Amino acid sequence: MNTMKINKRLVILLLTPLVLLLIPLVAMQFTTEIVWSLFDFIVAGVLLYGLVILIELGIRKLNENKYRILYIVGIVLIFLLLWAELAVGIFGTPIAGS
Repeated sequence: MNTMKINKRLVILLLTPLVLLLIPLVAMQFTTEIVWSLFDFIVAGVLLYGLVILIELGIRKLNENKYRILYIVGIVLIFLLLWAELAVGIFGTPIAGS
């Protein structure tokens, strides 16, 4: 693979969580409905960057497309379940939010 293509993809993957974290930050300036603390931003950043790093790792290490797709779908599902648990506590674990 071309090094420029890998670097461009990596830059896009690393900037995406930053842009996503700007959404609640900007929204907090206009409404009182969204109230995130520094800890919320740190947790969201760790989750989003962890997701991005695991996806990039799968893309680089897995050679067959079907395995890449299965790996990425699995990682995204785990991410979504963890995010939902932290947000509303769908499983009732000690890390459950609200």
